Amino acid sequence: MLYNLKKHILEREIIHTQDGSTTIHIKEWNECYHSKHGAIQEAKHVFIKNGLALFPNQSISILEIGFGTGLNTFITYLEAQKLGQTIDYVGVEAYPISEHELQSMNYLEELDALDLKDIFDKIHSTNWEEKNDLSETFSLTKRKQFFEEIDDIEKFDLIYFDAFGYRVQPELWSTSIFEKMYKALKPNSLLVTYAARGVVKRSMIEVGFTVEKLAGPPGKREMFRARK
Repeated sequence: MLYNLKKHILEREIIHTQDGSTTIHIKEWNECYHSKHGAIQEAKHVFIKNGLALFPNQSISILEIGFGTGLNTFITYLEAQKLGQTIDYVGVEAYPISEHELQSMNYLEELDALDLKDIFDKIHSTNWEEKNDLSETFSLTKRKQFFEEIDDIEKFDLIYFDAFGYRVQPELWSTSIFEKMYKALKPNSLLVTYAARGVVKRSMIEVGFTVEKLAGPPGKREMFRARK
C-alpha cells in the first residue's frame, strides 16, 4: 500500500490513460503513476527518446527513481534490444504495487509484447535486494528503499527520475535529493525527468547539474534533462 507522510493509507484505482495504456490513480492526491495523457507515450518520450537512446551500442547502468508498475523497466528492456545495449538496471521503490494492481496493467497488450510475458512477470517476481538476470544483456536489481536513503557514488550513466509530482511530494524534488542523484551519476552522465518546474531546475543547478529544457511528452509542453 502507499502511505502519505502521516502513514495514512491512500486509496488507489486503475484507470486508462489517453493512449489506451493503464496506470494507477491516487484519489486523495489526484495524482497518477504515469501521465493521464498516455502512460506508454510518456515513458517512451521522456526516458527512451531523451535518455536511453543517447547511449546506442553501449553497456550502461540505469537508476530508476520510482520503479512503480515496472513500465519503464519493461520498455527499457524492449528498446535496449533494438539499440544494441547491455543494461544494468536498478529500480528504487518504497511501496511496491500489489499483485492485483500488477495484473490490471495492460502493457503487454498495448506494447504488442505478449510473447515476452515471462520477462514482464520476472521483472515483478524477482526478489528484492538481489541482482537478477532477465537475459544475457539485461540485469535488474529492485531496491525497496526511500529516495533519501540512496547513497550510491558515481555508479550510474543514466537516471530516470520518475517520482510523484512536486505538487503532492515537493520533498522528493529538493536540493538534498538532487545532490544524491548528482553523486550517484558518473561524470558526463544524464538525468531525465518529466518535470519542468522552475523550482526543480534551480535545485538541480544548485547541486551542479547543467539543465536543458526539452519538448515534453503528449499533454505536457516541456521536460528537463540534466547533465553532470
